[in-house]
Amino acid sequence: MAIGVFDSGLGGLTVLEAAQKRLPDVDFIYLADTAHAPYGVRTADDIYNLTTAAVQRLFDAGCDLVILACNTASAAALRRMQEGWVPEGKRVLGVFVPLIEAMTERQWGDNSPPREVAVKHVALFATPATVSSRAFQRELAFRAIGVDVEAQACGGVVDAIEDGDLILAEALVRSHVDALKRKMPHPQAAILGCTHYPLMQDVFQQALGADVQVYSQAALVGESLADYLTRHPDKMGSGTAGYLTTGDPKRVSDRAVQFMRRQITFVSA
Repeated sequence: MAIGVFDSGLGGLTVLEAAQKRLPDVDFIYLADTAHAPYGVRTADDIYNLTTAAVQRLFDAGCDLVILACNTASAAALRRMQEGWVPEGKRVLGVFVPLIEAMTERQWGDNSPPREVAVKHVALFATPATVSSRAFQRELAFRAIGVDVEAQACGGVVDAIEDGDLILAEALVRSHVDALKRKMPHPQAAILGCTHYPLMQDVFQQALGADVQVYSQAALVGESLADYLTRHPDKMGSGTAGYLTTGDPKRVSDRAVQFMRRQITFVSA
């Protein structure tokens, strides 16, 4: 048995790499739905249908646990999947929870009423679909009160990163930060709500200023996964690890090498 990691493209490789470093004895199967990427401009129903098809492919490969490393899928599809689709004995986890745990300094299993936290003004940078879903605000409201969240839809950033055009990606990030600051001049914290964005974390930090705490998902998800597997050892095992794509394996492999600066070979899903 391996643990599945799903993303619409290559951004989830940042989460996978952190998880592999934190859990070196665990095998992972990564699935990139590059034939249908990006998800951030799709409708909620479209995202749900694509995500369930991809997760089913990972279940069929022997995964009992799948991580939605795609924020858009986590925002638009996860709750609906958990409420009526996930088969018995299988689990699907999203990537918002570790961010909220870190920002509110409380464990997800803490079901006490929401309370005030130190951070009052939060900037959320995400895809248009994640922003329109308001999933982050909804999940945060379960845990904290009095937090003002200003969301900025970062159109074009994922495409630029996937295309390897980091100059364009940097220019877009700075433009989106400027737009956010016009709405919230002095955020205390910033959430990078897309797994592609850690590659631009230095640019976000520079544009926001050194006094803004920037939360990025990769390491946080790795730690949360390790904690989850400690509590659910039946979901951890060894199996066939690999990289699957719905797109052109050679093209995706070439992009992945450029993206992660190491050899990664994808095969057809």
